Amino acid sequence: MKHATIRDLSAACGLSVSTVSKAINGYSDISEETRQLVLKCAADIGYFPNATARALKTSRSNNLGVLFEVDNVFGLTHPFFASILNAFKAEAEARGYDITFISNCLGDGTMSYLSHCRYRNVDGVCLTCADFQSPGVRELAESTIPCVTIDHMFNRWPSVLSDNVGGMRLLTEYVISKGHRRIAYLHGKGGTTVTEKRVTGFYRALEAAGIPTNLTTLMEGVYMDPADTRVKTRQLLDMPNPPSCILLPDDYTYLGAMEAAMERGLRIGKDISFAGYDGVPFNQMSSPVLTTVRQDTDAIGREAARRLIECIEKPNTAGSEPVTIPCSLIPGETVGECAG
Repeated sequence: MKHATIRDLSAACGLSVSTVSKAINGYSDISEETRQLVLKCAADIGYFPNATARALKTSRSNNLGVLFEVDNVFGLTHPFFASILNAFKAEAEARGYDITFISNCLGDGTMSYLSHCRYRNVDGVCLTCADFQSPGVRELAESTIPCVTIDHMFNRWPSVLSDNVGGMRLLTEYVISKGHRRIAYLHGKGGTTVTEKRVTGFYRALEAAGIPTNLTTLMEGVYMDPADTRVKTRQLLDMPNPPSCILLPDDYTYLGAMEAAMERGLRIGKDISFAGYDGVPFNQMSSPVLTTVRQDTDAIGREAARRLIECIEKPNTAGSEPVTIPCSLIPGETVGECAG
């Protein structure tokens, strides 16, 4: 089967070969309207530019690295990060870029993240779900390879942040509006940027409502670990004056909290209230429906791809300003009215 050539694409668009080539390779003197026309015609006739030839012309591989490391069993099926990566991939591919996962393993050997990026000749890398304080990640962030981070800020590169302060404040305010004063927050692992910001949002909501902190309980849990949450929920329910509402690290841990409540014959949303965080779709099909905060994973992933590509294609104007993506409240049935 004969592959479409750039001359075929030129004829299909009614434009010169030179203009078509510039449009494909992202030259700034080509209008966005013309670029979209060329991309549409390319898709219609099945034209794909030769990656090697394009790299020689542009000094770019059009390949983005994704550093994704998790220390639990979910890996790439992690419901929150999988959704972000799906959106990142879709936006990158729409802009003509491929994706390569970056790790410190290659075959039977090991190499640094930076070495792996250079080995794969990536134009830039997205850092997500990583230990941002580790020497290997910091080495990569301090190199000349353009980076974008998710839910963490390095001064040199742009970052895309979910509004964890605003999201947790929104959730806590909702719980308070239902009459709850004895509120426990079973947060995720301490010392991370996400946890610190959510705790800040929690305290800001309490302060605004005039609720003294001695009515509340903070306890460290584990993200995405229902078994740990089940144990911690039991401990909270065993307190002499137990909380009327427990805020959980994420939606998935609600499974453990629900088990602990059911063991004691407690009616969720009546005898005890729970709220999650993330807005994972499967929890919205539970009964009772989980009250939670939705993080806009599609917007986070797509914005991260846009910012990284901007750093690659327009390094002089890209900038390093963080972008914060708002969250939204999903009122469910697991937070009921409380007399106090």
